[in-house]
Amino acid sequence: MRFMNYDEKFAKAIQNSYFHKLSTDEQLFIEQKAQQFHFSFQELKQIIGIARDLELWGEGSIINIFPEHEQKRVVFTRLKERYEQLRNKPNSYENFTLKNIPKEQKFTFTSKPKEGFGLGLCPVASEKTRCCNLLTLDAVESCGFDCSYCSIQSFYNQNNVTFDSNFHKKLQNLQLDPNKTYHIGTGQSSDSLMWGNREGLLDSLFDFAKNNPNVILEFKTKSDNISYFLEHDVPSNILCTWSLNTPTIIQNEEHLTASLEKRLHAARKVADRGVKVGFHFHPIVEYVGYLEEYRKVYDTLLEMFTPSEVALVSFGTLTFIKPVIKQLRSRDFRTKITQIPHEDASGKTSYPYATKVEMFKHAYKSFKPWQNGKDNVFFYLCMEPHELWRDTFGYQYATNNDFEHAMLAAYCKKTGRDYLI
Repeated sequence: MRFMNYDEKFAKAIQNSYFHKLSTDEQLFIEQKAQQFHFSFQELKQIIGIARDLELWGEGSIINIFPEHEQKRVVFTRLKERYEQLRNKPNSYENFTLKNIPKEQKFTFTSKPKEGFGLGLCPVASEKTRCCNLLTLDAVESCGFDCSYCSIQSFYNQNNVTFDSNFHKKLQNLQLDPNKTYHIGTGQSSDSLMWGNREGLLDSLFDFAKNNPNVILEFKTKSDNISYFLEHDVPSNILCTWSLNTPTIIQNEEHLTASLEKRLHAARKVADRGVKVGFHFHPIVEYVGYLEEYRKVYDTLLEMFTPSEVALVSFGTLTFIKPVIKQLRSRDFRTKITQIPHEDASGKTSYPYATKVEMFKHAYKSFKPWQNGKDNVFFYLCMEPHELWRDTFGYQYATNNDFEHAMLAAYCKKTGRDYLI
């Protein structure tokens, strides 16, 4: 059997890696060090991944942190230690510069029949976390926004937006139990409002809400495209909710979305129409000064809205699966989203538990004026461990069904309808 020489091993190791995403200087440097130390296949993969992450994070070059030593084991160990130090230090956007962020997206729109139809389960549902059992209606595949942390980009071609041409007919034929309350969301595979009424999308959904008063239909958005809501009568069982973040995160990580100010003004206009609104803080992101900046957003909501107008506020944070991290590393832009201490989170990776308690408890305490009285707002954590509820809210639900019942009861009360179990 012929054994490969090291040049052949190196060539094989860099295949299907991010090596060719690196600068020429870094490629030459890594190849030189590989020849010197004869790094293994797995070691090379990790070294290339480190180099790629440093570029994404805006933390300089691997050349600057590569240890000087004659022993391979020492070199590799120290390199990983320095990398982890950069990952674990408090993130700062103060000197962070964006790279290759488009000012607008160009799309190819397709309308075609979609095979199969029905109420899908929340795509990130897990038995290991507390879930509200949200059902989904996905009429559109792919999102025109470009949030660096979003998992949608891992499943769809971002520039190809596909509408289900049979969506209206399928909605009409959908069989629901009239004696049961349903909570259905439309913003799982795309933003709920950014496409407006293209292909009659909102016409179909508004008709569906009118014909099914036992459905709580939630539109979730990061846009300010609310013209349809202002020009039409909105069924009382529709909730319009906004995903919010701080100006720092919107500017650096939520590309092409509406600004915080535009989202809040849109929500205010919709609430003025008598539509119940809600707000999702997902993901809350840790960085230098983040608690104070989030507090300003929370305080703004308390000033702009009354609890009688708001159905819900949810909290969540960054969680990653391997395909999303792989997708991020393959893109030619910069993000600090993956520069966090990664700990196991029910099969995914996320912040350490103590960090989550800090961010969620701070958020919940900030909304204390909305937690008491007849018009209290429903607060919840999205896809977080059961025990985190106790450490955040002081209580927890025993099962997902208990969580779902409490949520639906609160939404029905807020929208003036009976809760049908």
